[in-house]
This record gives sequence, structure tokens and C-alpha cells, in this order.
Amino acid sequence: MKVLAVHIEPKAHRHRYGRGPLLVYIASPEIPWYASRRSALAAATATVLATAAAFGVAYRSTVRALTPVEQVRREFAEITATDLSRRVPVPDHQEFRAMVQTLNSTLDSLEATVTDLRQFTSAASHDMRSPLAGIRLGLEEALMYPEEVDWPQVAHDTLAAVDRQHAILTDLVELSRLDSGEPLHMQSTDLTDLVDAELRHRPSGRVPITSDLREHLTVDCDRGLICRVLANLLDNADRHAATWIKVRVGRSTQGTAAELEVADDGDGIPPDQREKVFERFVRLKSSRELDPSGTGLGLPISRHIAKVHNGTLTVEPSHHPGACFVLRLPLSQPR
Repeated sequence: MKVLAVHIEPKAHRHRYGRGPLLVYIASPEIPWYASRRSALAAATATVLATAAAFGVAYRSTVRALTPVEQVRREFAEITATDLSRRVPVPDHQEFRAMVQTLNSTLDSLEATVTDLRQFTSAASHDMRSPLAGIRLGLEEALMYPEEVDWPQVAHDTLAAVDRQHAILTDLVELSRLDSGEPLHMQSTDLTDLVDAELRHRPSGRVPITSDLREHLTVDCDRGLICRVLANLLDNADRHAATWIKVRVGRSTQGTAAELEVADDGDGIPPDQREKVFERFVRLKSSRELDPSGTGLGLPISRHIAKVHNGTLTVEPSHHPGACFVLRLPLSQPR
């Protein structure tokens, strides 16, 4: 038997041997309790049982804690792109409530984005087909009765349809560029001078344009994009104005933004339609009647440009008949 540790305490006994005393030391080893087989086996068994019990408690606690996570995972896995209306039920566990609410908020944004994309794709495909269908129909009729056709007029109509197709494609490319988050070419710009230059170089339209450009205000902007907004607003005003268009540059009421205002004396926009005109491919009845070749993308592009400049583009109430569009851009900070 191998003894791990032994404690020996000797005892002395005196005896007489012959004529002299005899001192005898007697010692017997005392084996500690943990050196015996039975005790060691009992200790090992107790240790194993205690470890197993601790593992069982820890496993059960872990499973109980992760059960809500597994439920959330299963619910989230069942949500697909074809049915983004489903949401993950908010659990009772306070620890997971915030996480699930964040997931549902993300799903809300994703659903809105996908819905907008589907509507945009549907509208874009419809508007892309319309010019092609017109071209095809005109050419088919011309080929059926070639002797009776005014071929110069057919060519003129075909070119008009091609121009509309080209305008739609150009606007779609511009929207794609804006949506991609491409960096802007920002420059410190005197907005009044920029507007004045654009008005001087703009060809004469159907009605005269008057301007109020007395206040010089500096903004940080992509000049090309702001010129695009001004051109879109002036084109829109020229289609609807009866006798005049007015352009004004001034400071906002709060004094923190520059305002570019384009107003006309046309029929105006009903209050319940003022946000709708900024939806892609949406054209009010009056717009379709006045300009059938329009794309319905000019105002949405203009608002998007305002947004990427941390500005706004809105239709404001007007004191006179007609529409009043106001572009607001943050003023440049003093350097």
C-alpha cells in the first residue's frame, strides 16, 4: 500500500537489561483518512456528483436564458422578402425586449424601402414602355398605309417619344446616383449669385420671370445639383404659370437657412396634393394635360437633392393664386 503522507509520533519505554537501563522507542504509523481506499473513493464520488449537479444547474439556467433568443431566431427566420409585414413578438423578458423592438423597427424600415422600390420599379417600367408602345404603334400604322402617311410627321412623333424616353433614362440615372450616396462636390457658394447667373443664361420661356435677389447668402452646396433644382422648379412653373414667375432669395424666419423661392400664378396645388407631387412618377392631372411628355421625376429629384444637402423642399401656402416652392439650405458657418 502506497501511503501519501504519514505522521509518526515515537513513544519511549524504559526497561532494564542486565545491569543497565534500556530505553526502547516504539512508533506506529498513523495513516491519514485521505490515504485509505474507501475514503478516497468516497471523496472522488462526492466530487463527481457535486460537479455533475453544478453542470446540470448551469445547463438548465443557460437553456432557460437562451430559450427566448431561439424563439426570436425562429420567428425572424420565417420572415421573408415576400412577406415583410410580419413582426417578431416582443418577449416578456426585459433583457430581450429592447433587442426585439430594434429588430422590428429595422423590419419597418426594410418593408417601407422594399415597398417604395416595388412601386418605383412598377412605375418606371410602365413609363418606359409607354414611349416604346407609342413608337411601335405609329410605325406599324405607317407601314400598313405607307402611301397615306405623312412621313415627316411620323418622324417628328417618333423623335418626341425618343426624347421622352431619353429624359426618363437621364432622370433615372440621376436618381440612382443620388441614392448611391456618391460624394457631393461641396463648395462655399453665394446662392444669390448662382441663381442670378442661371436666370441670365436661361432661354426665354412662355412667361416672363422676375427676381428679388437683393440679399447675398452663402451656403455650402454642390453647385451643379442646386442648378438642377432651380431648373426643375422653373420648368415646372413655366408649365403652369398664367402670366408670371417670381424668384426670390432670402433668409429664413429663424435666420439659420437660405431660402430659394419659385412662385407662379397658375392653378396652384391643392393642400392634400402638396406632398404627393414629390412622389416618383406621380403627375397630377393638370401636369399631364399641360405637358404629356413629362417624366414625373423632376420634383422627386429636386427634393432628394435638398435632402442630401441637409435642406428641405416644400410647397408653401401662397398669398396669390398658383404654387410656391421653397428650397431651404443651411447657411455656411463662419470660418
